[in-house]
Amino acid sequence: MENMDATVIATALPVIAADIGASPITLKLALTSYYVALGVFIPMSGRIADLYGPRRVFQLAILVFMLGSLACALAQSLEGFVAARFLQGAGGAMMTPVGRLLLVRGTPRAELVSAMAWFSLPALVAPLVGPPLGGAFATFADWRWIFLINLPIGAAGVWLAGRHVPLIAPQPETRLDLRGFLLSGLGCAGVVFGCSIVTLPGVHWAWGAGLTAFGALSGWAYLRHARSRPDPLLRLDLLAIPAFRAAMTGGTLFRVGIGAVPFLTPLMLQLGFGYSAFESGLITCVSIGGAMAMKLLARPILNALGFKAALVITALAGGLLIAPIGFWRPETPLVALLALLLVGGFFRSLFFTAVNALAYAEAPAARMGDATALMGAAQQMSLAAGVAGAALILEFGHGAGEALAPADFSLAFAVVGAVAASSALAFLTAPDDAGAGVLDRRRGRRGAQPGE
Repeated sequence: MENMDATVIATALPVIAADIGASPITLKLALTSYYVALGVFIPMSGRIADLYGPRRVFQLAILVFMLGSLACALAQSLEGFVAARFLQGAGGAMMTPVGRLLLVRGTPRAELVSAMAWFSLPALVAPLVGPPLGGAFATFADWRWIFLINLPIGAAGVWLAGRHVPLIAPQPETRLDLRGFLLSGLGCAGVVFGCSIVTLPGVHWAWGAGLTAFGALSGWAYLRHARSRPDPLLRLDLLAIPAFRAAMTGGTLFRVGIGAVPFLTPLMLQLGFGYSAFESGLITCVSIGGAMAMKLLARPILNALGFKAALVITALAGGLLIAPIGFWRPETPLVALLALLLVGGFFRSLFFTAVNALAYAEAPAARMGDATALMGAAQQMSLAAGVAGAALILEFGHGAGEALAPADFSLAFAVVGAVAASSALAFLTAPDDAGAGVLDRRRGRRGAQPGE
């Protein structure tokens, strides 16, 4: 449900924008507000789960997500829709990270790659179904059903969690770093929203610049705060671990580029080529088919190549396959675009499986919760930055009041593709044996040893 709502809205953006009286590019705020909420609240998810119990937090998160979904369906203005999406993101921030934390704490390191692949496989079903489903609602019914459908799904989730999620006792001694939460949240939200509104029509650029500066100042204040506490909300000292640092740096750059693709592609197909929301949804979901197939091959490929080589190759291939999408034209055979999306999905899926496993490969068991919080926040903020950056390029690339043409998307796709490919640099400097402890190639034929 959470993954579907992260992707389903992009396909319906032009239809939603027309209904609530906003431009499709301006509606980027609905995407960025969702990602910002995830980035702001994910760092607290692990500690809140420890303080009140994972099952209770998980069920409450679903209820908040359902409330945000209902608010999205009832929204009549851009401001109301953006606020409702933020509420949705706050609920989503407490769902997936709790599940991932339980996974990394309960899985032997030797099985972490396979566990990560299988853990993310069901989540890929939602992006596969989401774009065509959102397009179908927007084309043949009412876009508001995109969010109303979450209500029965969420109700079932609350009930199933009560039956199947283990009841783990709360840890009342857990401390919440509220000051760190406030400073980091203001920093993330200020920078992303500031960059998003700096070019909005009717908003003076100084407001965006001021909000960005305020976010940067809040981020600097958090860094000072984190150095003065033994248990800050975001443990930046984890970056001293080479494998984690490479995964964090490279993963962030790659997601900035990849995060823009689900935003740009439906806009180009609908506004540039005249496809319906349903048709564009069917086209864009092709990449998820490639991603699902790659999950089954992730472990043998990583065992054969190792993390460093695999991540350099997939970063370059996944990034460089983005740029040609922007040069697709109506006279170009559709099969060429489908091939780009399919093959790109293969490489990007392998990248994400590898980088997620590498992030936890060398982190101490006692620091898994901190690693999850830091990685989760970075992931969502990089996706938000990708959407904001791509929209900024589109806004500068065509005249005010003019309709978007296919050529307007070429520069945006080229830039985000280059950013994604540049993530390979972060892995070139990583140790050759980074993360080898979770791969079969290091254990050779001696088999798994106790504790591995």
